[in-house]
Amino acid sequence: MANLFLKQAKQYAATRPAYPPELFEFIASKTARHDLAWDVGTGSGQAIAPLAKLYKEVVGTDTSAQQLSYAPPLPNVRYVHTPADLPLAGIHAAVAPPSSVDVITVAQAFHWLDLPRFYADARSVLRAPHGVLAAWCYTEPRVDAGGAVDAAFWRLYEASQPHWAPNRKMVDDEYRSVEFPFDPVDGEAHTGPFEFSTERRMDLDDYLTYISSWSAYQTAKDKGVELLDEATVREFAAAWGGDRGVVKTVRYPVFLRIGKVRPESDV
Repeated sequence: MANLFLKQAKQYAATRPAYPPELFEFIASKTARHDLAWDVGTGSGQAIAPLAKLYKEVVGTDTSAQQLSYAPPLPNVRYVHTPADLPLAGIHAAVAPPSSVDVITVAQAFHWLDLPRFYADARSVLRAPHGVLAAWCYTEPRVDAGGAVDAAFWRLYEASQPHWAPNRKMVDDEYRSVEFPFDPVDGEAHTGPFEFSTERRMDLDDYLTYISSWSAYQTAKDKGVELLDEATVREFAAAWGGDRGVVKTVRYPVFLRIGKVRPESDV
């Protein structure tokens, strides 16, 4: 997964949306304690600052050292560059000891994980019986529902499909059909997805830079395909209203799966 974002780490850090405070408040309200949070696949740390306000200590891990170099330095946060094949003993040594983590968060990275292995690792470090796993994704941006910008986007997104990794289908599905072997958190009847939304103000150059941060964009470029060719950029410029500097509100739907550790006898 790290290699897919290696060449556009700076664009990723600069243009990806922040997550809404309501998302973190909801997650924190479901954890019995607020001592330690582990953000898996933290990338450039979009989820780190909000977690650091709600938990005494946060550890962010990623397989990309370049992505981590853009993560925010905070006094109660430490970052660990972890290889994808780090064994459980290594996780206990470098990340967190057994049964010590109050919440594991996975922001826009759940679909890149080896889920059976990840679930086993998560059960090992989560604090039983109340440790919580929260994984969320945001889906395609909305600028003008039913309007010209969104229409141009969906044409481009359709053209980009051959260049996405198969894992992307989990995001398109809003994590609805993924196996999620955890129990509903207190006060909820199911594990989600629960829907939130986030917004970012962008001019056209920001918006196109966001598209260029896609893993599919880089995969296509490596194959000699320019998704943002001159004709496509002109189409977006016309849809934007002709003035690239106009700032618009871009909305991203966010979908959360959340659950707590099952009793060992039920796993």
